[in-house]
Amino acid sequence: MKFSDMGLHPRVLEALIPLGYEQPTPIQEQAIPHVLNGRDVMGIAQTGTGKTAAFSLPIVHHLAHNLMHGRAVPRVLVLTPTRELAAQIDDNVKAYAKNVKVRTALIFGGVSQHKQVAQIRKGADVLVATPGRLLDLCNQGLLSLEWIEFLVLDEADTMLDMGFIHDIKRVIAMLPEKRQSLFFSATMPDSIVKLSKTILTDPIRVEVARVSSAAETVDQRMLFVSQGAKRDLLVQILNQPDVETALVFTRTKYGADKVVRYLKKHDIRGEAIHGNKSQPQRDKAMNAFRKGKIKVLVATDIAARGIDVEGVSHVINFEIPNISETYVHRIGRTGRAGREGVAISMVNEGDERNHMRDILKLIKRDVPLDKDHQWHLDLPAITSDSKTHKVPKEDGDNSQAQQRQGGSKKGRGGRGPQGQKSQRPKRDSNRNNDSRPARQGERRESPNGTTQNEGSRNGSGEGNRSSRPGGNRKWKNQTKFRGPKPQGDRT
Repeated sequence: MKFSDMGLHPRVLEALIPLGYEQPTPIQEQAIPHVLNGRDVMGIAQTGTGKTAAFSLPIVHHLAHNLMHGRAVPRVLVLTPTRELAAQIDDNVKAYAKNVKVRTALIFGGVSQHKQVAQIRKGADVLVATPGRLLDLCNQGLLSLEWIEFLVLDEADTMLDMGFIHDIKRVIAMLPEKRQSLFFSATMPDSIVKLSKTILTDPIRVEVARVSSAAETVDQRMLFVSQGAKRDLLVQILNQPDVETALVFTRTKYGADKVVRYLKKHDIRGEAIHGNKSQPQRDKAMNAFRKGKIKVLVATDIAARGIDVEGVSHVINFEIPNISETYVHRIGRTGRAGREGVAISMVNEGDERNHMRDILKLIKRDVPLDKDHQWHLDLPAITSDSKTHKVPKEDGDNSQAQQRQGGSKKGRGGRGPQGQKSQRPKRDSNRNNDSRPARQGERRESPNGTTQNEGSRNGSGEGNRSSRPGGNRKWKNQTKFRGPKPQGDRT
């Protein structure tokens, strides 16, 4: 089947020609006909399977056949978890609607709201938004969702992991009951199924087999190293002449910054990209990496959503992900378009051995163990049928190192072996997983760096009003816009 056989608007098909779109991907082939027929769709597909086009093309087709007279109002809402992914979707929609009078507005936090408000006031048919800033603008009376005809939830599982469940429910409460809803998620746990039942009406389920293997051009390697020696090993790897550009993945924002500081001490240029970075900082780091001005980009999985960089020679798992599919997505960022790439995984002596075993079960292949480095740990090999590794109660390699030095256990009176008073290190508030939802009443860092109180959250999500320049500015009340008048098909 070709796109020309799917009944899409001629102007939409015309826009696909310069993009090189000829045959739809499996998710597109299955989902587009149902969306064109007006059905709600539950799509299960990983990032990179072409699901943006699966929901965008039929939506642009609908807008092309149902143009409105006068100022455009939001008729399509696409909710997505991160700024980078929102920007990527916005670019794609603009490309598909190149020959149709469809306007888009990109709404996310971390930047001033003024340009976004100006976009909305000029008129926009499609809103691509992160939940927090969208709610913030609605609460200020600057945006109305009463004309929404299509709701798209993209990367739903990631949004739930990031703690956006309450924001999503607030947004849905503002939408018209009569609408077409499209729901896409990489996984389908019980929480996602429960949420989908509150959003979708008699949905068609479309599922693409989960990604379980990377390209054959990716050379995968595994190294055993203690957590404390990982940074030294990373420096050694990055100094090898065959490493042209490297994407390094860490589990936390704090860890990413720590790695970058250590690399700079050893004269290796790199930048971190994660939720605590402002949008200009993230854009600057991405552009420098794409242009080759920096050799290393250190990222968390959440921040890396929507990043598409060609020519990455190495992907380094500084920390092993606890979700097996995440490993496949990480290493899939190298070895693209038939090029060769290298994926290196640093496995510590703790839980990461269990995570790596689960990954091998998923990809159904063994990853060679590279012992050719001075920090190699002599531990049993990891295979898909390895036994579960029991992690000692002591937390991390710091306590083990202290024990080797005889300095971790307290003596009488709470003093160490040298008679000094033992102190517990202060816990860094940033040292948490990007995807960990906050507890009730807990102050935490949002995925894009703004401090939030989950118990009294104002719905600002990715852009807290109190931290925004001019946040107390009073906007002039304008006469309420009563809605567009149908004009019919404009061909």
